[in-house]
Amino acid sequence: MNDDRREGGPSWSGPVLFYTDAVIDHFTNPRNVGELDEADTDAFARIGDPGCGDEMMLWLRIRDGRIDKVRFRSFGCPGAISTGSMLTVLADGRTVEDAGKFSDDDVVDALGGIPENKKHCSLLGVKALRTALEGYGQAKMVR
Repeated sequence: MNDDRREGGPSWSGPVLFYTDAVIDHFTNPRNVGELDEADTDAFARIGDPGCGDEMMLWLRIRDGRIDKVRFRSFGCPGAISTGSMLTVLADGRTVEDAGKFSDDDVVDALGGIPENKKHCSLLGVKALRTALEGYGQAKMVR
């Protein structure tokens, strides 16, 4: 054992990640996981982050201008999964207009924060939501 450990406790050689209880809860018990049937899907997006390999897919069912059902699948770290889960909780029941205004900070704040080096993970959910809503808006204009 080196002298640093005896005097002041353990010394760490790398960054220490801290996840809030909410992040851990949404990672271990993610909400709204799964897919919607094609007949139930009004909007869909698949977003990836080539830098870290995380990917998110998001399905929306929209009724009377509101997100009536939302489901997601995420392949990635605890930050990506927990922010995807929280995003679905925040978006469920919201109007399309209100849901389109969500920011990364809204999701991170709802989780009580995430480590700085994981904040890019919060981008996946918000990007997926915005992409799905844009596709929905364009499809609606064509109809």
